[in-house]
Amino acid sequence: MAGSAALLVSIRHQEGALRTLRAAAAPRPPRSPPQPSHTQTFGVSRSGPAWHSPGEETEVSEPGGAQELEEERKASGKSPKEGVESGDLSPLSPDEPRPERLARPGLASRETLRETALRSKMSRLVEATSRLVQVEQTLLLPLLEQHPLSLHPKDSIEFRNICSCMALQREGQQFERDLHEAHQCLKTIIEKLICSLAVFPSDSYILVRSALRQILQNLLAM
Repeated sequence: MAGSAALLVSIRHQEGALRTLRAAAAPRPPRSPPQPSHTQTFGVSRSGPAWHSPGEETEVSEPGGAQELEEERKASGKSPKEGVESGDLSPLSPDEPRPERLARPGLASRETLRETALRSKMSRLVEATSRLVQVEQTLLLPLLEQHPLSLHPKDSIEFRNICSCMALQREGQQFERDLHEAHQCLKTIIEKLICSLAVFPSDSYILVRSALRQILQNLLAM
């Protein structure tokens, strides 16, 4: 295909891929927390002092009952404040692993780092695609209209197809594989453009190659 016509076809496919990538990168709405049932609410409210019967209040306030409770606390070596704050007659010691630590250690932090890395990779892919379309439209297309160059939109078509598959996943191992393939495909597109322009010695083509190299560098940044 002629250079300008092939580039226009490539740009259209790249723009379609860019729209898909932006939609896939958009954050999902947060899930609303589950609402407590009426039975749960009723059970919690009954534990408050307003639901105690007069007989129950009299029993708690009897001097003998209070003295017995005090003697039990002294025998166990705990103060009343400790019993209230801990909510348990046998609190965990500082060295004893707590329930939330019994799960696989570091799992939450590893998941967070993994998700951060994926978001960063997706962000670089979106930015590189956007910048590539801009350079092709404003710098490369006018030059190809004057100096035809043999180009093929096959890689751009494949790039759009990969992005479409990736948008259907949004997460999981298949999403990560598609994201990697999209990176590699866009990398190939840019590298082929740079190689194709290497035969032209004019300053205008040097400017385009420099812009393409900068896009490639940002795409592959770690």
